Amino acid sequence: MDFGVYSTKELHRYGMNAWQIRRETQTGSLVGLRHGWYATPTADPEVVAAVRAGGVLGCVTALRKHGLWVAPGSSHVHTRSTRHGEPTTRPKCKGFGSPPPALTAVDQIPTALLYAARCLSPEHWIATCDSALNTEKLTVAQMASDMGPSARRVAALLEKCDPASQSGTESITRLRLRALGFAVVVQPPIPGVGRVDLGVGRLLLECDSIRHHTSLENYRNDRRRDRRALVDGWLTMRITYDDVLYGWDGVLADIRAITRPDRHRKLPRP
Repeated sequence: MDFGVYSTKELHRYGMNAWQIRRETQTGSLVGLRHGWYATPTADPEVVAAVRAGGVLGCVTALRKHGLWVAPGSSHVHTRSTRHGEPTTRPKCKGFGSPPPALTAVDQIPTALLYAARCLSPEHWIATCDSALNTEKLTVAQMASDMGPSARRVAALLEKCDPASQSGTESITRLRLRALGFAVVVQPPIPGVGRVDLGVGRLLLECDSIRHHTSLENYRNDRRRDRRALVDGWLTMRITYDDVLYGWDGVLADIRAITRPDRHRKLPRP
């Protein structure tokens, strides 16, 4: 992903030598931000501000820039220190141990996740890590390896992550239900229906979002799947982003209304 801000080393990798960098700066094609860092005139303004202030864009803001799911909140711009200086803007995010080298103006996902572990709640951090694992097609072990030695500081959180999870709403629902002792299956395949978000016995939980469930095609497909599931003996409960983040007590009460009398344990017809 290109944000329009580059270190001298990056520009060299792109084939530019020192003379070409000076020429591009003189013509205005590149703008010097601080020693060793340059931006194009159309560069992302948040990235420009972070680098110009002496740091790099990191933590929650970097994760959002990479297109990952991040829970609402933490709306301020998150920057981190580099080995060569402290950003003059506040707040600055703290990681574990010495700051890693600033290889790019926006931290890569593993580094951003390590810093976000101090800025996000455990639940929200796991949901964001799920998003990263699913988007990047990585296993938990691969993510831990990319994080390096500092991964041991978030090992307990990594153990609860699941690359199969396809939305933050789904991740949070899984975490909350498992913490209460529910046996939750992620993305179970249902004959005639396809994969659903979560399964608790024969209770199927579909975690809907406005982004993925408002098109006419998706709307029709969801209703067809629900009909087929019901005919075959499954119970479908659709819950929304707002339900999970702001109305969880009601969601849990409805789930328990199904599970307490063991209605979810009766097997669907073959």
